[in-house]
Amino acid sequence: MRTLIIGNWKMHGSRASAGALAEACAGLLGHVVLCPPFTLLDVVAQALKSSSVALGAQDCHFAAQGAFTGDISAEMLKDAGCAYVILGHSERRGGWGETDAMVGMKATAAIEAGLIPVICIGETLEEKDAGKTLARVESQLRQSLPAAAMAENTVIAYEPVWAIGTGRTPTLEDIKTVHQHILDILVGIWHCSPAHCRVLYGGSVKAANAGEILAVPGVGGALVGGASLDAGEFAGIVSSVKVAHA
Repeated sequence: MRTLIIGNWKMHGSRASAGALAEACAGLLGHVVLCPPFTLLDVVAQALKSSSVALGAQDCHFAAQGAFTGDISAEMLKDAGCAYVILGHSERRGGWGETDAMVGMKATAAIEAGLIPVICIGETLEEKDAGKTLARVESQLRQSLPAAAMAENTVIAYEPVWAIGTGRTPTLEDIKTVHQHILDILVGIWHCSPAHCRVLYGGSVKAANAGEILAVPGVGGALVGGASLDAGEFAGIVSSVKVAHA
């Protein structure tokens, strides 16, 4: 299974800057996905038209259509050219009160629309300090994972909340422990080989540390935030895949 690198642009960018950034990333080699804001999906899709880089979104509603002002359905994202959608990011869970059940419903909608959901899970600093990391991650994973999810159509992203945008990262041993725990759970649910499960790491990933993180057993890629807004930095992260697996 190829290492997957996803760039989450969050709420950044204009049509001009997004087009330029997407064009700069279009030539990247490997399994790469760009997830711009909804308003920039068409611009990025155009820039990636002749590229192997895939398009993704940052959220979707669990309904196919209806009276949900301000929301976007998974079918709409598919129609816009998306192949992936990030769901349950800590900024959605914390800022908008999204529950595991809601994330699971959104993941079901994504799979039914033909998208690959990237389901985010991770502990807060308080949970980490209380020694509850594995328990919290397991609870979120089991309750956010829909019945329709399989190794072939679902990606899990472990993002410790306390590491997102802070410049802090867990130790490599901690990352290995959590990823192994997640893989053990997925293997038990999906009855497949760990090699068929894709679990990404996210949380202050940058070119300087990507190589060592991606080399950790069980890490199947990276969900990159701020560093994905810099074409050179993001390219360095993508290039580090070869170094990590050399």
